Amino acid sequence: MGQASWLEEVFKAGKPIIGVVHLKPLPGSPLYAGGFEEVVEVALSDAQALIEGGVDGVLVENYGDRPFRAGRVGVEAVAAMAVAVREVAKHVDRPVGVNVLRSDGPAAMAVAAATGARFIRVNVYVGVAATDQGVVQGCADEVARLRAKLRADVKVMADVSVKHARQLAYAGPVEEALDAVERGLADAVIVTGPRTGLPPAPAEVAEVKEAVGAIPVLVGSGVNPWNVAELLKVADGCIVGSYFRRGRLDLPVDVGRVKELVEAASKAS
Repeated sequence: MGQASWLEEVFKAGKPIIGVVHLKPLPGSPLYAGGFEEVVEVALSDAQALIEGGVDGVLVENYGDRPFRAGRVGVEAVAAMAVAVREVAKHVDRPVGVNVLRSDGPAAMAVAAATGARFIRVNVYVGVAATDQGVVQGCADEVARLRAKLRADVKVMADVSVKHARQLAYAGPVEEALDAVERGLADAVIVTGPRTGLPPAPAEVAEVKEAVGAIPVLVGSGVNPWNVAELLKVADGCIVGSYFRRGRLDLPVDVGRVKELVEAASKAS
């Protein structure tokens, strides 16, 4: 199987749309209000809404745990994530992924391996970035070695020039993307805009795609029905979160918005 073909094999779509389940605050986080069962119930409701709307995959992340830790999360967060992801995976018929914020790639890999998730997202995979959490170190070595140790069939999607951060090790996304795939063994790279809700420039996505060749490149922020077709002309897929919640991550997933974007994406050539 070639490097590019794994995306279609996993998601059963030429250019998949992956919807995000933003978990409510988990036990141990500053905003946790108790009632973990409600956290799971809301996650399942959002996941079902994404599936009803037509997404090709679901990414579960602990967005409610802000302010995020700069690197490793606590064991309580890993345990809670494992339970939530397992429940989502049991109730949807699409591939499920894991993102442990801010950038705990090893935790995401461990959760994915334990729950049957098919992919993970890592915000700072190679290099080092200055972020609102402080300095975040890349974790490619730990992720790759843990995947091998666990014999986990889990794909790694690595952000490059990730939002809400400034890379200190690279001059731009192309250099970072090449190291992520050539030295970090990432299976795909993700290009974002500077902040949540803001898209990257199509030219930047195209530049990264040209550099990494057959490795899939996805857009990871700011995707909406008005730009998705243009972005998918240069990208291999999209990860969509805030648009599906009307730009407010405290709101539930809006099925109508999911359907609208998925329909717009179908027009991409």
